[in-house]
Amino acid sequence: MKMVIGLVSAGFLVFLNPHAHAGSTTAARQMENLISLSGVQPNTRRGQQFFTTQQGREWSCASCHTVDPTAEGRDIKTGNVIQPMAPSANPDRFTDAAKTEKWFSNNCSIVIGRECTPEEKSDVLAWLLSIKR
Repeated sequence: MKMVIGLVSAGFLVFLNPHAHAGSTTAARQMENLISLSGVQPNTRRGQQFFTTQQGREWSCASCHTVDPTAEGRDIKTGNVIQPMAPSANPDRFTDAAKTEKWFSNNCSIVIGRECTPEEKSDVLAWLLSIKR
């Protein structure tokens, strides 16, 4: 039991520490961390709804990432191409915990005006993981 707790704690540290083992995770591991933080199972329907609808501001996640997470998106302000969000279309997506947290933080602030909760993140990630190309 102590070993399991140690592994879970180490997982939290990797997820929360932006300098810890960049590129050394998977989307599934990040999902496990988010479920542990939120205390609830993710809901893919809520994740899709959160991603595709405006959250009280001008944009939704889909404004830049498109409603099809297997397609490339485009940053509304810069015009930069954004690689597909779904891991099935972009295997490198969600393999770096620090990068994932950075972009969740940045994009949640822009789209909804606050940090996303672990539950919101896990819902979106669950939906993205459920999409098959």
